[in-house]
Amino acid sequence: MKLFRTSTFQLTILYAVILSVSTLVVSAFLYWATIGFLQRQTDSTIEVEITGLREQYRQRGLNGLSRAIGDRIRRGEDPEALYLFANRQLQPLAGNMNDWPDLVSRDDGWYSFTNAADGREVPARGRVLSLPEGLVLLVAREISDLDRLLSLAGTALAWGIGLVIALSLAGGAFLSSQVLKRVESINDTTQRIITGDLSQRVEERGSGDEFDQLAANLNRMLDRIEHLMSGIRHVGDSIAHDLRTPLTRLRHSLEETAASDDVGAMRERVENAIADADKMLATFAALLRIARIESGSYSIRKERVSLPHIVSDALELYGVVADEKGVKIEFDAPAAPDVQGDRDLIFQLVTNLLDNAIKYTPNGGHVYLSVQQKPTGVAFVLEDSGPGIPEAELGRVTRRFYRVDGSRQRPGSGLGLSLVKAVADLHHAELTLDNLDNGLRVEVVFPTR
Repeated sequence: MKLFRTSTFQLTILYAVILSVSTLVVSAFLYWATIGFLQRQTDSTIEVEITGLREQYRQRGLNGLSRAIGDRIRRGEDPEALYLFANRQLQPLAGNMNDWPDLVSRDDGWYSFTNAADGREVPARGRVLSLPEGLVLLVAREISDLDRLLSLAGTALAWGIGLVIALSLAGGAFLSSQVLKRVESINDTTQRIITGDLSQRVEERGSGDEFDQLAANLNRMLDRIEHLMSGIRHVGDSIAHDLRTPLTRLRHSLEETAASDDVGAMRERVENAIADADKMLATFAALLRIARIESGSYSIRKERVSLPHIVSDALELYGVVADEKGVKIEFDAPAAPDVQGDRDLIFQLVTNLLDNAIKYTPNGGHVYLSVQQKPTGVAFVLEDSGPGIPEAELGRVTRRFYRVDGSRQRPGSGLGLSLVKAVADLHHAELTLDNLDNGLRVEVVFPTR
């Protein structure tokens, strides 16, 4: 019953019905083209005979008609031809039939009957010509061959439709069982995923059919879900780890403030507590912004944006910080086409990268910025003379709260590169991080189309 309820089997039944109807239509055409043609040819021959005999009667009278019928019978040119000339009492006067048959009238003026000949009953078809003085002439032909052909055609049609239905059902059952196996395999995998095993993947057979395409899409979706779930667990752990210290410090500061009578010391501790709270609020604000960008709920304002102008604005903001640290910044911006994007987000991307470069570049180092036109779009390139990133960690630094071991003593939340990656993905830009001989190279290529 499970097999019969599958959509494949139901479609097979529908296909079998359509195929059976099609077979009937084709058979009807073949009947009209073959058996119908033979029937029409038989009727035409009888009509010609009647016309000839009527002319014989008109020219030669009853005797001439009798002689014409006798001549036709003696010549035996058409063994299937039947003639019977009878009086008003239907008693035979001439012909090759012994008795007047029981005629079955048809609406088209033709008669069907059975002729007893040589001890056998032979089906026949003909017409009756009425003559003066109550005389009648029956001209007919035996149609046993035509009847056998018609019976054979009916039998063949019945067997053909039966075989079509049987083979369709058998094929449908086979196809449905194959489809059911694939569907049950997917269902089993999804049941294991529902129970919490996100490592499960739908089997792909490499056939490239719609089930393989569905499996590939489901697997990509599961990869994304597993990645997001891993990110959620990592974010939760990182929040607990990174916010525990400032919260502990904030609580300790509030306790000291509550126990102190020194107004100046109390003010200093309150200011430090406010600073710690601001840092935590900034961390949560960055988290929310990344989440909104990655979820697609961020309302992006796409416009024509000049990357050189954005980099120049960022340099004005961070130039003083670089000068205080003795970091030299160079900027090379040849003419480049505008890109489509959200100016505020792209500015955030540039300032995050510039802030990291200045933060990790040692005193007296340098940072090189450039905007370059490439075949795939317009690239923002940043190179610094800092310590770089260990090769094994290059693929992980864009995760939320991820920080290289050597950078944990520096201020920061570990969300800067996560926000850069989110903004780049939102703009369909390609983010690449590579180590130089002495420093780090970051490239973000924005498409121009």
